[in-house]
Amino acid sequence: MVKAIVGANWGDEGKGKITDMLGQESDIIVRFQGGSNAGHTIINKYGKFALHLLPSGVFYDHTTSIIGNGVALNIPYLFKEVQSIVDRGVPMPKILVSDRAQIMMPYHILFDQYEEERLGGKSFGSTKSGIAPFYSDKYAKIGFQVSELFDDEALREKVERVCEMKNIILEHMYHKPLINPDELFNLLIDYKKMVEPYVCDVAAYLHQAIKEGKNILLEGQLGALKDPDFGIYPMVTSSSTLASYGAIGAGIPAYEIKNIIAVAKAYSSAVGAGEFVSEIFGEEADELRRRGGDGGEYGATTGRPRRMGWFDAVATRYGCRMQGATEVALTVLDVLGYLDELPVCVGYEINGVVTKDFPTTVKLAKAKPVYEVLPGWKQEIRGITKYEELPENCRKYIEFIEKEIEVPITLVSNGPGRDEIIKR
Repeated sequence: MVKAIVGANWGDEGKGKITDMLGQESDIIVRFQGGSNAGHTIINKYGKFALHLLPSGVFYDHTTSIIGNGVALNIPYLFKEVQSIVDRGVPMPKILVSDRAQIMMPYHILFDQYEEERLGGKSFGSTKSGIAPFYSDKYAKIGFQVSELFDDEALREKVERVCEMKNIILEHMYHKPLINPDELFNLLIDYKKMVEPYVCDVAAYLHQAIKEGKNILLEGQLGALKDPDFGIYPMVTSSSTLASYGAIGAGIPAYEIKNIIAVAKAYSSAVGAGEFVSEIFGEEADELRRRGGDGGEYGATTGRPRRMGWFDAVATRYGCRMQGATEVALTVLDVLGYLDELPVCVGYEINGVVTKDFPTTVKLAKAKPVYEVLPGWKQEIRGITKYEELPENCRKYIEFIEKEIEVPITLVSNGPGRDEIIKR
């Protein structure tokens, strides 16, 4: 059985905790896109961790963690991350890396920084972790696939060719130091030594696992609204964040994905630039940010303060639809207990007309939120384990959201701990 767990919004929905929870019943957990540019925060018996490249299942001894072909593989980063959890008492995880995964190169990270610098005030709010240059090279067919590390002669020839191109840009566009092809080749040989024990034909491995009836969990990074096709383009990431892409980024048939859990927050938050209709500001936003998440709403990778907003039913319904969500996990509900009333964005007003459909970015820029206000429940809900024991106004809020997004909410998270979850 293949399940996917993905974000319904801008990322930062609290997927790490839900993946960690679902990991208990999974045999294999696959990261299928993105790189180390965003993180998942997980709290368990070993402590609090921010994972970036590793799938959230690495804390279990019964799971195999897979880096799929769709991932931006930063090899030294992966090994630092493994080392950092092992150093804190976590048993060495079982890891497989796709022989078709592409390698994040040190120059991708530099180019990302140079480009943001060049754009100045018009930048995309990149995390500067090399993602856009990496995927650009992959699709321009000048990226390096893991499999290419195993043929020295072909590798050396390709390194020379790529350096020639990159150095023209470095010299004439960015006025930065050039890449030395010999140094780059030697670095790639070091990468080969690091990754060699884990390299595997992941598509063949998963084909066999599906035949054997194994439980496979596909773990997405970021959320539907950061997808390059269906998100708030161009303020999006550079790999598809949709569950459908899980089939491609892992190497399995699309029809094998039977269950798609979209994770949504009980309010909204976003990191980075881009349209965000239900955004709030000032003291109201500061208070929600301080109380939000675990230890406040700050990016797991960048530490940047997240932008805050009320629950956006228009964006979330669209996000769930594009993900093909079969169920929804609603997170950080406990945070909202301090509020007298809870605005929910139920429509967008664009040029005087109210729509419930999520528009393209050009129209989105003109959208004003249409709110319906629900009464707050004014109490702490952490520690509650049964749905019927939640305050009435809290249940009404959940049920109102469920009706708006048109997907059943099956999990409600009311605290950061692994067991602070209510199953409906």
